[in-house]
Amino acid sequence: MPIKPICFKDKLALFSEYWSPRVIAEMNNYQFKLAKFSGEFVWHDHKDTDEVFIVLEGKMSILFREDKVDLSAGEMFVVPKGIEHKPEASDECHVMLIEPKGVINTGESSGELTAENNVWI
Repeated sequence: MPIKPICFKDKLALFSEYWSPRVIAEMNNYQFKLAKFSGEFVWHDHKDTDEVFIVLEGKMSILFREDKVDLSAGEMFVVPKGIEHKPEASDECHVMLIEPKGVINTGESSGELTAENNVWI
């Protein structure tokens, strides 16, 4: 195990793809992932787990069928398991996601935005 801090800025500089989370650390069975958001994602849910969004830079929204939450840098939100949601960001937004290992970014709604899972940087 490397004994040094993880620099979010350095890790974010290693990729440019939107909606493609990259793993930076694990704790027990949970992964810490960095992602860049821009535009609209797809409606999806995660039947078996909550999903944590922490905004590091920029602004984003998480849409729900009858509501919406807006997040800015330094804010976080936990989407409860089984709740359908759709993240979006009008400009590039940098986000940390915390979720169990093996979670697919689009849940069961596979499509062109489904990212390869368990990609480490």
